[in-house]
Amino acid sequence: MRAYSSLIGHILGSHPEIDGYYEMHISYQNNRDLIKQETVYSQQESFKSGSHFLFDKLLHNKYKLNLQQLELKQPRILVTLRSPEKTIKSIIHLFQKKEQQRLYANPQEATKYYIQRLQQLSEFCQINSQLYYYFDAELIRSNSTAMLATLTQWLQLESPLNDQYQLFSKTGKSGAGDSSKSIQRGKIVTSTNSYSNIEISDELLESAEQAYRKFRSIMIEQSIEERSVN
Repeated sequence: MRAYSSLIGHILGSHPEIDGYYEMHISYQNNRDLIKQETVYSQQESFKSGSHFLFDKLLHNKYKLNLQQLELKQPRILVTLRSPEKTIKSIIHLFQKKEQQRLYANPQEATKYYIQRLQQLSEFCQINSQLYYYFDAELIRSNSTAMLATLTQWLQLESPLNDQYQLFSKTGKSGAGDSSKSIQRGKIVTSTNSYSNIEISDELLESAEQAYRKFRSIMIEQSIEERSVN
């Protein structure tokens, strides 16, 4: 959550070979879930005639992906992390604006969510070694040209991914992804919010940094390829 997944989803979903751009809130434990994915998507959007992929993003630990139980011919799994401080502050900022469901509106709960999410992603990567591509989320903004070229190549798309994207029926709507105004600009914006008004204790931030370094290292080691800021 808050790792530019809506931006990435819109860029991918704007490509003629890819359907899907938003979070469908589905677990993928068996083939029935793949049928559910198609059904959910078709209720909101139309499939492109030349598409090969149907995209979804899983942001929370309650949504599972069991590749061993799915009959997928050529799955393309992307795993990405955003570094702790801005991610956690962005989570807090998002939930402080909500009238309800304020669980992650404080630094303790937001940091706990972040660390637990990294741990489960790390476990997934170890089970599915060499079956996914890892990249640091910041690259989609800081080095978008190279990052999009790499993703184009790895996904084996016939035409390149573009830093400009379509706006869809769920763009900017709460529950489907990023609800801020930035996602509605239709292009990658390099500037980011510093969240200077939000404070996280040094102790909490260090625990998140330690988890990030540990689990990111595992994800990179187990990935089929990787792109990082280092």
